[in-house]
Amino acid sequence: MTTAPRQRLGVNIDHVATVRNARGGALPDPVRAALLAQAAGADGITAHLREDRRHIRDADIAALMAALRVPLNFEMAATDEMQAIALRHRPHAACIVPERREERTTEGGLEVAGDADRLRAFIAPLAQAGCRVSLFVAPDATQIAASAAVGAAVVELHTGAYCDLLDEGREAEAEAELARLRAAAEQAAGLGLEVHAGHGLSYHNVSPIAAIPQVVELNIGHFLMGEAMFTGLPAAIAEMRARMDAARTDTARTDMAHADTGRP
Repeated sequence: MTTAPRQRLGVNIDHVATVRNARGGALPDPVRAALLAQAAGADGITAHLREDRRHIRDADIAALMAALRVPLNFEMAATDEMQAIALRHRPHAACIVPERREERTTEGGLEVAGDADRLRAFIAPLAQAGCRVSLFVAPDATQIAASAAVGAAVVELHTGAYCDLLDEGREAEAEAELARLRAAAEQAAGLGLEVHAGHGLSYHNVSPIAAIPQVVELNIGHFLMGEAMFTGLPAAIAEMRARMDAARTDTARTDMAHADTGRP
């Protein structure tokens, strides 16, 4: 059976640092979690250095850069401070996300179209330094077109609305949001952007997102770290990887069946 191209799994280790910071001290160590994830087959590690340092700290970024063999995806706000840190470390990827101090987690996509001139100037030195710049956006045609126009290499589609609707049992609304994500992925790929997706993904809701053929990478953190408390991180990653791979195989099987019958 021919499968769709293998999808990458990025593992976000922020919430290991959340647990560490709740007590103070050095444990649990997010770098140890990153190395476990790497050994378990993660294709990359994501870490968000927030302005208030509520979980990941500056020293964590330096340690991750020194320890990892897989790429580091450095999530960051579009501020001068974070740009300087990214330029100092030069991670493989810099994912620009919206950030508000009072939010518990990233609540929406970046407003690219309304801030295009500033983001274009912000992105340019990062790209020149060799960072693959990603913008975390809602599945919105205007924001995706703007992302291509300002010079991003990647968009990461915010899957939070879809996951929330599905988890709440609002099936029709979830299906409509999934259609938006599919259309956004197709549009972004057509504009030459690499397409990633993430936020709120779990065993329950990952398969339809993993099945979108243009999505080449999923970034998952909170669920995996929670599941790891019960099964261990390698087992949680292995199960997520299996579900992603199965979704890609199912997509390829459907595409082949449609080709055989002439159906669109």
